[in-house]
Amino acid sequence: MSAVAIIPARGGSQRIPRKNLKSFNGAPMIVWSIRAALDSGVFERIVVSTDDPEIAEVALAHGADVPFIRPAELSDHHTGTSPVIRHAVQALAEQGMTFDFACCLYATAPLLRPRYLRQGLQAIEGALDKSFAFSVCTFAFPVQRALVLEPSGGVEPMYPEFSAVRSQDLPQAYQDAGQFYWGRSAAWLRGDPVFSPLGVPIILPRHLVQDIDTEEDWLRAEYMYAALLASGELHG
Repeated sequence: MSAVAIIPARGGSQRIPRKNLKSFNGAPMIVWSIRAALDSGVFERIVVSTDDPEIAEVALAHGADVPFIRPAELSDHHTGTSPVIRHAVQALAEQGMTFDFACCLYATAPLLRPRYLRQGLQAIEGALDKSFAFSVCTFAFPVQRALVLEPSGGVEPMYPEFSAVRSQDLPQAYQDAGQFYWGRSAAWLRGDPVFSPLGVPIILPRHLVQDIDTEEDWLRAEYMYAALLASGELHG
């Protein structure tokens, strides 16, 4: 079975300018994803899909390939991930490079451990009736107890029907961990839905998960990385 890692990394980012190239613990953010892919040992190629020459230069310098430039119509603020991966799989096929599996690996996942990439591949290989295997983690609190702020300045329960239910009696909820999405190449091309019965969840511990969309997210990720480095957990 052959596999390719595809790292989407466009040049524009609204909330954290140039975040794919911003230094995180001494290296451009995207480099951490490239290193995780390399260290996993499961990919024939590691491809960065970008519209940005500087990102392409950094990717090439750190062991990834940039065999095409992402077109402008797939590089705006509204384009989702699936069309970008579908384009990459198609562009590679047009160059004579086909793979059984394509793994979307986000460029802002500095806490990702290579062992979970290997686990994801094993899961999708062993689940012949599934299209995807992707990272999830539990919520730290019952989502059914979420509150909403009212215009009056007060609060209301988002799900009032659960207000009287004990937290231990509520079902555990999971969130997209935003790190990797293994998929059969044919599934990406068909446009199969990722978050559906076709997807296999790979459960990560919460202390290895931090979405990075805001400056506060970035700071929290730095604190988490420093703690994990001191604990020795960032090996493998």
